[in-house]
Amino acid sequence: MEGSQDGRNGGEVLDSDGERAERFRILAELSTDLLGLAGPDGVWRWASPASRALLGYAPEDLVGRDVLMSFAHTEDRDALRTWRARRQGQPPSFRLRRADGGYVWVEAHTRLVLLPDGSPREICFALRDISGRKGAEEAVRRSEARLHQLIGGLPEAIAVLRSGRVVFVNPAHVSWLGHERAEELVGRAYADFIHPDDRAAVAFDYRGPGSAPLRELRFLRRDGEVVTAEVAVQNLEFDGAPALLASARDVSERKRMHARLLQADRMVSVGTLAAGVAHEINNPLASVIANLEVVAEDLPKLAAEATCTDDGASREAVTARVTEMEETLRDAREGAERVRLIVRDLRTLSRGDDDRRAPTDVKPVLESSVNMVGNEIRHRARLRKDYQDVPLVEANEARLGQVFINLLLNAAQAIPEGQADRNEIRVATRLEAGRVLVEVSDTGSGIASEIRGRIFDPFFTTKPIGAGTGLGLSVCQSIIAGLGGEITCETAVGRGTVFRVWLPAAQRVPAARQPQITPRSVKARARVLVVDDEPMIGTSVRRSLGGEHDVTAVTSAHEALSLLTAGQRFDLILCDLMMPVMTGMDLYGEMQRGFADQAARTIFVTGGAFTPRAQEFLDHVDNPHIEKPFDLRQLRALVKERLRAPA
Repeated sequence: MEGSQDGRNGGEVLDSDGERAERFRILAELSTDLLGLAGPDGVWRWASPASRALLGYAPEDLVGRDVLMSFAHTEDRDALRTWRARRQGQPPSFRLRRADGGYVWVEAHTRLVLLPDGSPREICFALRDISGRKGAEEAVRRSEARLHQLIGGLPEAIAVLRSGRVVFVNPAHVSWLGHERAEELVGRAYADFIHPDDRAAVAFDYRGPGSAPLRELRFLRRDGEVVTAEVAVQNLEFDGAPALLASARDVSERKRMHARLLQADRMVSVGTLAAGVAHEINNPLASVIANLEVVAEDLPKLAAEATCTDDGASREAVTARVTEMEETLRDAREGAERVRLIVRDLRTLSRGDDDRRAPTDVKPVLESSVNMVGNEIRHRARLRKDYQDVPLVEANEARLGQVFINLLLNAAQAIPEGQADRNEIRVATRLEAGRVLVEVSDTGSGIASEIRGRIFDPFFTTKPIGAGTGLGLSVCQSIIAGLGGEITCETAVGRGTVFRVWLPAAQRVPAARQPQITPRSVKARARVLVVDDEPMIGTSVRRSLGGEHDVTAVTSAHEALSLLTAGQRFDLILCDLMMPVMTGMDLYGEMQRGFADQAARTIFVTGGAFTPRAQEFLDHVDNPHIEKPFDLRQLRALVKERLRAPA
């Protein structure tokens, strides 16, 4: 039967042996894969023309040879022998030697042809050149090896994460967290190494372009020490799969240095205000002393007159003297209260606390700052307040006060003394574009244009040597930026300056105190123990509470512990926090171990000179505390409240 050139005749495919052989020859010549037929022993009986391109040999040069074993790289032959012995599956990729001595990577596809009795007849081979792919894989492998080497040698702490778990960590990260081997970290959730209070704000599943913004996180070392780091997160391909690279730079020392600079600036402010504070204290203190001296002089005379009085006129005179004496004592008390408030404001400014934040009302902080700077202002300008209702801000009260005091001092010092009637310093608050705005403006000299751009630079000052550190505005900017806000300056020479502080409104509100739902009955006379190394404090409390309760006062924690060990029990304990030899904190620890009911009934009394340990203690203990100098009415109210609280 004759056939057409295209292999079709009346729609039927020609399938004579000759036609099939011709088609096979054409396909073999067109294929870029090396095709081959081998006997069951692996010796090739036929090879396609692609042998020249792949191996540099003519097809007839391969016939009669076990191509796989004759040309395979010596390192690949064991794997090929194992495959041949199994006679199933595809052989692994391997290298074949070319005629020029080089090697080519091939991927083999095979098919075993069986005889009718099931025995092998021949093996069909298709060998494909995969050198390019292998080269790319090798380049990737080398690139990954270099990446491992690069990450491993970096001084920063680096961790590679998938699904939030560590898949690789460099030696710097291992040692930074106090571990010895990378295996101690690999496989664990990265959040395990982060301080519990910071975990909620972190989700290591960043999928945005490039890298995520820097964030500051606290980490837990193996020994329990807390270290602070700036963490950057970057998407990358690692070992052939998407991953995250977390880079942590330890900033603990920088944080400590920043805290020292903040404290130094506070002390400079305290020094600047020292004369004014002394003036503010001396005025009411002079009144207190004078009034108390009057009472001390008149009281014995009044007592003598009272014993000799028997007529109505004399009794009226004594009553008038008593009334006058009561007024004198009220004046003395008001003066003492002024001193107490000044000391409170000064303590708030100078306190070396950390960056603890809470929802804060800016107006009381402003008022406290104005009180501190009042003496600097009154001789230079009139003070005008324009407070509008604003929401709370998330801030640290001491640091926010530091900002306001710096701005108020700058405003006052921009105005010469003796012109108070012609100048004004204005303090204002309002809500603007969803943020709390605090303005401090003055009608002073203004800032020259050539130095305006440097006013926030650290250590830049126009004051004479010894009159300023140049830290004030730099510290202000740092504090406000740390709170998520900003500070700007608008000024004109000869017309004055306006500093504006924008702060984001707090997203949370202070937790409301839970009502006491099961008050216990109050004894007619409760037993109260006062523990304070200053005897006058114990005496004052005994005088104040002695009319209602039985008060015992001791001057050391050891004495208090001895009373408890001897079996005495108290309904309430007022304990000074800072005492020599054994502190109130130490006494509380001893009570928790042996007298838990007494520990729960303790109120701490503080003088404000907090150590870091004391501050942390008060932050974590559930017991209330009251600050010295305390108002006796406030003390009585607190005692009454605690005596009625559930046991």
